[in-house]
Parts: sequence; structure tokens; C-alpha cells
Amino acid sequence: MNPFLTKTRTLFAMTIMIAGGVSMAGAQPAEAEASVDAGMIAVNPLALEPAPNELSHSSDLALVEPDMVSEPMVQDVPETPPAPAAKPAKESPFVIKRVLPIDGPIKYGEWYWDDEGVPAGPLVMTVDLDARVLSVFRNGYEIGATAVLLGTDEHPTPLGTFPILTKEKDNVSEKYNNAPMPWTLRLTWDGIAIHGSPVANGYASHGCIGTPDDFAEKLFAIAKKGDKVIITRGKMIGLGDKII
Repeated sequence: MNPFLTKTRTLFAMTIMIAGGVSMAGAQPAEAEASVDAGMIAVNPLALEPAPNELSHSSDLALVEPDMVSEPMVQDVPETPPAPAAKPAKESPFVIKRVLPIDGPIKYGEWYWDDEGVPAGPLVMTVDLDARVLSVFRNGYEIGATAVLLGTDEHPTPLGTFPILTKEKDNVSEKYNNAPMPWTLRLTWDGIAIHGSPVANGYASHGCIGTPDDFAEKLFAIAKKGDKVIITRGKMIGLGDKII
């Protein structure tokens, strides 16, 4: 017999008798039962114990958690617009992109011309007094070059930048005995111009820039009023250099 249950039952019975006014010292068993019947409800102490199969322990309890179902979720990520492409630097028409392949110095009377495949663009002419050469550039490409006649110390060819003022195909000099000046590109109002002339060693001009007639004709055909002629002394320029 379980001693724990026996002790519990004895204590429970004593509690009932005391509550019913029964003295444990001198009461008879029959009277005790009557007192219990008269004022108390009999309680079976065994009924207070849970049935063996009703006992529960924390270890027997299982926590039921709701099923968490995770589903893959694809989230649209906004596309970052591409950065605008950098605009290519605009090429200057006044930067030298090509020079004519000429071997050695240009001799008097020689000239070169090659404008095949050269894109349209501004025309600029350079004249260097030390080199005694006139070069023609279109859109930065040298298309023509020739040796030239220049002025003397008494009648020098001026330095500077000069726009073409007028074009005169069959011009003659009013100052110098009606000397022929075909294909004239006038640079100043006091008589300085580019024009056709015999170009030979030992000859000079009165300040004008004389070129072979055939070269002067080609230049006259493409030049227009406002195109610039740059006259320098001893200035060397090459590929990638600015003309103006």
C-alpha cells in the first residue's frame, strides 16, 4: 500500500471530523458517522487524485506551432538607367591632322596639291618668311604647299593674321607698272596680296606673296572672302598643333 496515499487519507478524515464538531478524544465511531451525515458531504479522498492516465507532465506536453510556409518571392529591382555616354570631344578644324609627305625643302617653282578625301571645312593659309613656304589647310589637313616669293627689306611682307578682303582673277598692279597679278587674294588695302607670279631664285616682290600660277589658280578656286592668312617668321608647327 502506498504510504503517501494512506497518510493523505488519514489527514483528510481528521479534517472532516473537526469541521463537523466531533471531538477525536471522546467520540464514538457511530456518532462521528452521524455528524458527518448531518452536516457534511462525504468526500471520497480518492476522488481528489487524478487518474493515472490523466496525469500530465510538462515533458508530455507538445507545443503545437503553426506551420510556417515560406515561398520564394522574386522582387523586381528597378533597372538603373545607364549613364549617358560621354560626347566625343569635337575636333577643332584649326588643329593640324595631316601634313603632306614632302621630302626635303621645297625648291623655287615647285608646288604640291592633294585634297582627295579631305572633308570640307574652314580654309586657313600659313606663310613663314624664314621657310619661304605657303601651306594651305582645310579642316586641319594640309592640302597644298609651295615655295613663294616675298618682299625685301625696303618692301617687307608684313607679319600677322589677315582675312582675305577681295578676290580678283585678272588683277594688275596699279603701283608697279601694271604688272600682272593673276588670281589675286587681297590681304591689305595698301597692295599686299597672294597672287600668281614667276617664282625663281634671285627674285623678290614688293611685299606680296608670289606663288606659281597653277598653284595660285587652285587656291583661288577654293578660297573665299574672310578666310585667314597667317604670316609668321621662324614658327614651326606640326601634327596636333593649333594653326590659330
